Amino acid sequence: MISNLAYIHQDAKIGENVTIEPFAYIAGNVEIGDGTWVGPNSTILDGARIGKNCRIFPSSVISGIPQDLKFKGEETTAEIGDNTTIREGVTVNRGTAAVGKTVVGSNCLLMAYSHLGHDCCLGNYVIVGNMTGMAGEVQVEDWAIVSGGSLVHQFTRIGAHSFIGGGGRVRIDVPPFIKADREPLAFMGLNSVGLTRRGFTKERIDLIHEIYRIIYNSGLNTSAALEKLEKDFDNSEDRNYILNFFKSSERGVIRGPRD
Repeated sequence: MISNLAYIHQDAKIGENVTIEPFAYIAGNVEIGDGTWVGPNSTILDGARIGKNCRIFPSSVISGIPQDLKFKGEETTAEIGDNTTIREGVTVNRGTAAVGKTVVGSNCLLMAYSHLGHDCCLGNYVIVGNMTGMAGEVQVEDWAIVSGGSLVHQFTRIGAHSFIGGGGRVRIDVPPFIKADREPLAFMGLNSVGLTRRGFTKERIDLIHEIYRIIYNSGLNTSAALEKLEKDFDNSEDRNYILNFFKSSERGVIRGPRD
């Protein structure tokens, strides 16, 4: 159902069984997939690419121009994956020439009044809490949870299955599988509850726990800890992912808590 009180540009591409409520605004260079619901007073601007079966709640603004002084009006996109929910007042800026697109994966939840800056890239099943703000070119990998009121610095990376406590200030990278909290943000142990809910076996969780024990609790510096992991631990997907995350970090990785 498309309300006759909504504005829809004639060039917009609207899929089948899409609902657009009164006073929504849909610009011309927009694509909306089948079964998506666009709530009242939502604004979908040029460059939006919205997947199937999404829900976009009132007062959200998707594909607004970047809040970046380097932006010169280049044609870029904001891409939303299938089955993603965008709650009230969320803003998702489109990309710049740096990356060309802002991406939100499938099955994500962006809670009310959260903000994604230009060229952010979120994986699948990511949850962003109420009033969380992400600056430009942030990477958030699959299944990560960034709790409400968090602030994420530009260019930072948040690993898969990680959990960041409410109000966290994310200035440098957060590795996968862990909980992070305190100020400054610090390693607070394994996200064992989340991993269990997602079907990780006890043996797999125990291995990841032992890897992080070496990194954060063995007394070794990071370089020595990574060398020990390469030498003493068998080759595995989780070990390699953690090693590559630390080695490829450009901003540095959070440390353990400082008592």
